[in-house]
Amino acid sequence: MANTASAANDNGIGGKVKSIPERIKAFYNDVRTEMRKVTAPSLKEVQATTVVVIVTVFLFGLYFFVVDSVISKGVDVLFHRFAK
Repeated sequence: MANTASAANDNGIGGKVKSIPERIKAFYNDVRTEMRKVTAPSLKEVQATTVVVIVTVFLFGLYFFVVDSVISKGVDVLFHRFAK
């Protein structure tokens, strides 16, 4: 009977509370291991990706401007036709 109560305690809240420090330590060890794998990009890579982002933003801006203008003109035509 005592073994059953002990086993229930380890699997229940008591067991979870006892394992929190171990889980935190394991988490920080995993973070440290992964951070050792991280490398910073070179200046050339940063400049190249920045140019790509800026060009892409302008292209999408132009695309949405054209689409918005076409839809706006279409809605205006519909309103003028049905208003008469």
